[in-house]
Amino acid sequence: MGTESSDYREPKSASNTQNASSCHALNNANAESFGFLLTDQHSELRRDTAPRSPVTDGLSNHRQLTHVTLVWHKGRREDWLKFGKPVASHIIDRRCRRESYLAGQIFGLVCWAANDYGTTHSSLYIVRALGAGEQVIPVPQVDPGGDLLLSVHGWTKVASVFRLIDAIEASGIDPCEVAPDHWQHIHNRIAARETPRGYSPTRHRAWLQRKRLSS
Repeated sequence: MGTESSDYREPKSASNTQNASSCHALNNANAESFGFLLTDQHSELRRDTAPRSPVTDGLSNHRQLTHVTLVWHKGRREDWLKFGKPVASHIIDRRCRRESYLAGQIFGLVCWAANDYGTTHSSLYIVRALGAGEQVIPVPQVDPGGDLLLSVHGWTKVASVFRLIDAIEASGIDPCEVAPDHWQHIHNRIAARETPRGYSPTRHRAWLQRKRLSS
């Protein structure tokens, strides 16, 4: 499944001098953040990175925002967004920043941690941000939580979902726009140790039509 050329090597702990990874994350290094991985700067919805509250950054206060905290301590704790289009960004300090999403937006959060002996945690969460009054599910580093569409743990499973995301992108579809129930389908199939179905342009067009009719 996915593109054969994708080489998703797990990040290395700080105790390993060959500290290199090939995660192909959405984020890119930025000198202004002391090496912290930032969201793609070409996103049309991105705000600048000046330290300020995203709630007051031109956004309507009556709309609930979902905040994602990302920490980057190379070789120890590395969080990044596999995909996502935040409406606001806020640098907290040299190793921590916050991304904010409006209700209905979908993002993929990757969390990885290690100690001197190797990896202690790796996970991928695909989450749909919810609005005020909707029942949320607790998700690590996501405030106040959200609709947890997919959750996998262990680098082998994380990398397998990365390849499925590659296949979706290769077909010209933005992962942020994929039908939520497809991510749930992938979650269930992986949990059952079965192969998930692909996500075709035809399936995507059907979802977009259904979405327009229900809006």
